[in-house]
Formats: sequence, C-alpha cells, structure tokens
Amino acid sequence: MSDQVFLLPDLGEGLSEAEIVQWRVAVGDTVTVDQSVVEVETAKAVVDVPCPYAGRVVALHGAAGETRPVGQPLITIAPADGAAGGGEPAGHAAYREEERAGSGNVLIGYGTGHGAAGRRRRRPRLSVAPEPAPSAEPESAPSAVPAPAPVLVSTPAPAPVLVSTPAPDPAAAVPGGAVALVISPIVRRLAREHGIDPATLRGTGPGGVVRRADVEAALAGTAPPPAPAPVPDHPGATPSGAAAGPAPAGRTAVPVGEEDLVVPLTGVRKVIADKLSRSRREIPEVTIWVDADATALVETRRAINAATPDAPVSLLALLARVCLSGLRRFPQLNARVDTEGQRIVQSRGVHLGIAAQTDRGLVVPVLRDAHLLTTRELAVALAETTAAARAGALPPARLTGGTFTLNNYGVFGVDGSTPIINHPEAALLGVGRIVDKPWVVDGQLAVRKVTQLSLTFDHRVCDGGVAGGFLRHVADCVEQPALLIANG
Repeated sequence: MSDQVFLLPDLGEGLSEAEIVQWRVAVGDTVTVDQSVVEVETAKAVVDVPCPYAGRVVALHGAAGETRPVGQPLITIAPADGAAGGGEPAGHAAYREEERAGSGNVLIGYGTGHGAAGRRRRRPRLSVAPEPAPSAEPESAPSAVPAPAPVLVSTPAPAPVLVSTPAPDPAAAVPGGAVALVISPIVRRLAREHGIDPATLRGTGPGGVVRRADVEAALAGTAPPPAPAPVPDHPGATPSGAAAGPAPAGRTAVPVGEEDLVVPLTGVRKVIADKLSRSRREIPEVTIWVDADATALVETRRAINAATPDAPVSLLALLARVCLSGLRRFPQLNARVDTEGQRIVQSRGVHLGIAAQTDRGLVVPVLRDAHLLTTRELAVALAETTAAARAGALPPARLTGGTFTLNNYGVFGVDGSTPIINHPEAALLGVGRIVDKPWVVDGQLAVRKVTQLSLTFDHRVCDGGVAGGFLRHVADCVEQPALLIANG
C-alpha cells in the first residue's frame, strides 16, 4: 500500500485557503481514521481538520503561520508498520471520490461520516516565554527593547510550535511566575509579526487572557510591558533590526524605518472589508431612528428572571422577540435583492443574525428559524451562539444565510449609530445603551430608562412608510411589552 497524500479539503462556501494555526501531530506519529491532525484558520472560523487515512505520518506540508490553498497537499500518511498490504480501509475509496468531486461532505470538525464522535472541545493554548527575565522589575518600570525576532515562529521542527510546556526556569515566566494565556490565533499572529512575546504582556481578558487590544497597546507604547532585553548575535553587536541607543521615555522602541503599524488585510478582517465595501456599493441604505422608554422592558425582564431564576432571559432575547414581531407585521424587511434576476426575494423564515464583536473581528452568527423559538429558547440560543462566536468555535455554515440582523451596539456605551447593512440582507436594527434620562410621563417630568433604536434599510425593498411602521412597532413593544402578548 503506497503513501496517502491528504489534500486540504473544501472548508465551506467561498473559502479557497486556510492558515495553519497548529499541527496536532508530528512526523513519525501514528494516526487513526478521522483523527484531528491540524488546526487551521479560515476567513470565517478556526476549525480542526480530521484525516481520512490511518497510518504513520511521513510529511507535514506547511508550517504554523503558513497559508495553504484548498486542494493542495496537507499531510502524507504511510501504512502503519505491519499493516496488511494491497488494500485500504473500507470506505476510503468512496471518500476520496467525494473529496475529488468537491462535494463538501467532509465538514471540518465533524469527521468523514465513519462514526458519530462529537467535536472535541478545544482547550486554550499557553504561550510560554522561552527566555528568563533578567530581573524581577516592578510593573511600572520602563520596558527594555523588545526582542526583534518573533517569539511565535514557524520552525522546521515537526512538533507543534505552541505547546503547553513549563518555562525552562521558574523566573522566566512574567509577571509573578505566571504564563501568558493566548487563545485567539489572530492575537498570536499579530504578536508574532511584530516581534512581541505574549508572555511579557499583562492580559486584560477573563482569567488574564491576552487580547488583541493588549498587543496593540504594546505596539502603540501606551502600556509598555516588561520585556527581557534582546541578546546580540555576538559581543558588541546591536540586535538585528533594532534601533541603537536607549528607547525614548514613555514608549517602546521600534525597529528603524518601521514607525507605522502595518496590519495585513487578511482572514476575517479581509472578508469583513470586502463585504462592507460591497454593501456600500450596492445598497442604497437609509437610517431612521427613534428614542424609546425602555423602563417597562427592563422591569418585564426583571419580573421574568425573578420568577424563574434558573432560566434567565436577557434583554437581547427580548429585543430579538420584538424584532420577530415586527418582521411578522412587515415582512418586506426580511428580504434581499437579487440584482441578477432583478427581483426582491422575501424569506419565509427569519434567520436572525446577531452582530458579535470578537478578538477575530466582527462576526454575525445566525439563529436559523428564529421565528419558531420561544423567548426562553431565544435566550439560550443567543447565549450559546455568542459564546461560541467569541471562542471561534462556530462552523462557517453558522456565519452565513441571515435574513435580518440585530446589532446591540449599546454594549459599547454609545447611544446611536448608522450601521452598514450585512449584505445581502435588506435591514438591520440597532439598539443603543439604556440610560436614565428625563422623560415626560402623563404630562409630568420623570426619570426613565431610555434607549435609541435605529433602523438601517435598503430603500429598494420598501419605502419610508414600511420602514417607519416597523421601527414604530418595535419602539411601541419596547415601551409596552404587553403588546408582544397581544400580537401573539
């Protein structure tokens, strides 16, 4: 039996390449059918790739950080020692035929159909500083010149680069003997490209996770992290690519000629840019807005959760229920424009997109057939979906196919926005922060909880009357939640 070369499979609609994040096997390892061999990052998600062949790994095509096109060699497997010659495991020939045909049956993270094993839960990976800190400096002390070479590099060694291993010296972990927890591959890549050791950063995420903002702050010099001094290649030499002389006070030294921060427009960031640019080019959008008294909505949520504390309902779930009520009255907004066919297509079901900010950028996971869910089911689905989106664990299919988007930009502490429609949808409801404001109630001035609601819509699918009617209905339901019961 000859060596089997597994090609990078089709990862989903519109995806032609993927970046290798981490190999889970090394040359010489023995693998089984459907064993996850590599973690890759596409423009839509971070996924595990299972191998359809069993045997011994003889070659890994590509290193961590390298981009591989779909259909190109990924890993080569030789028959295991002592394996019977001539044949191959049952079902593999058919599998290869499907792969060649590009059927898409190999859904990343879900195996090849030989078994019912579920997706393995992904664990955070730890990035450990490889060099010991020269001394235990206070966190407020000025930082030394950072090492010029990226810490997270693609090495020829077959073992995965990012591993959970202890530091060589207990004094090497900073600060205070801890290690830097880096979950997002985007954060690791950004640090690697700019020569920043994540172990020298103080993570501001939950549990000390190093976030993208922490790396960018270090690049901008706004929060210079303590870092070990670079080691010259030979005595008396200046570290390669580093500026000679001490760094100016209050900022981190950067290599000569690289004052500007250059961030490659790749992966999710590129997809977002392309999609928003297309939306601006093709959709004649209009934004309307209204202030609403959300006091009753807040009280309704409090009453629901007091009655059933074991199954809490979020404000976002109630707002989603309001959107569904509005779309039932005004289905013109649950639509898209087919420019090639010169027609407007109204969707029968509501596939509700929820804008979510993650370390990988803005994503819009979709709740399929949201109109069939109860309010409690909406709350559970929203919590699970947003958590999976922030962890980068959603498959590509969960990030496409929406018909209407709800954007709660109030979580960023802003009142209003004129968001760009998520192409090819026709409308998007935005919700600002809920704050105490003076409000007239029955002719008397009172302090109420007020929010601003905005609707951005495609003027090709409807006119102002429909859009205004939808937004007014949404505002009425926010002010009088009983209308949701009255309207079914």
